[in-house]
Amino acid sequence: MRRLPQNYRNSQVRRERDKAALSRLALLLFSGLVLASGFIFAARHHFAAVQYGYESEILRQERQRLADERQRLLLEKERASAPDRLESAARQFGLKPLSPGQIETRPAAPKPNHRREPASVETSDAIGGR
Repeated sequence: MRRLPQNYRNSQVRRERDKAALSRLALLLFSGLVLASGFIFAARHHFAAVQYGYESEILRQERQRLADERQRLLLEKERASAPDRLESAARQFGLKPLSPGQIETRPAAPKPNHRREPASVETSDAIGGR
């Protein structure tokens, strides 16, 4: 059963806009944008934290390597400055041990006197007023 004739022209018929549906759609779109931007914000912070973790690990390894290098250099310095190595190196350069005749003694220089002489106060002027 048809209520409208088939040749009825409905081009002139306009339907009403549902303002509540439009506002719900706008609210849904806004909520989706806020949610998506929150996910993007959290993802960026997560990836930045992971990147900082990698950089921190690289710096820890570099610090450990430098500490090991420092320890190695200190040990090498101690070995190089050992008395027996210094003596053999001095002999290679043609140096000889010091003989007692090479030591020259000088008289000690007089020490400067840093004491000040106390100022003499005339007691007769201060007490008697003469």
